[in-house]
Amino acid sequence: MRGLTPKQAKFVGEYLIDLNATQAAIRAGYSAKTADRIGAQLLGKTWVASAVAERMTARERRTEVTQDRVLLELARLAFFDPRRLLNDDGTPKQVTELDDDTAAAIAGMKVRTVASADGTTATVTEYKIADKGQAITNAMRHLGMFSDRLDVNLVGPLAERLARARARNG
Repeated sequence: MRGLTPKQAKFVGEYLIDLNATQAAIRAGYSAKTADRIGAQLLGKTWVASAVAERMTARERRTEVTQDRVLLELARLAFFDPRRLLNDDGTPKQVTELDDDTAAAIAGMKVRTVASADGTTATVTEYKIADKGQAITNAMRHLGMFSDRLDVNLVGPLAERLARARARNG
């Protein structure tokens, strides 16, 4: 594997931030005018792509955040059943009684003590649940069930003119 120049090494580090080649090129010190082209060219170089892959693999090992783990967490949210927050008699379970899948779906909670007129107190626990709809949408997007992108295939004279223009401009 070829060694990276300091600028290419900076690009690799910047690319890992948001996986945006254009912005990574700009942050690495390349011209904003040519950053889109330079970013794509850098990712096309085998030694740069290898460096990116190595750094991603190292990060996955270090953080234990992998695509599989993220997808499993997304599934926990998407398929959460709120009935698992309750005991058989309908009273809310204590946090310590929740199984891991149920606890993972909790985005927040409030615990407060409420006093009644006769002096007795009760503990009230309110659970805020993660957005199930958003989790399902993200899972569907990951699985390719729908896309936010519009793919346009041009044919005819306009397509030919665009192809010639691209060839001219490199």
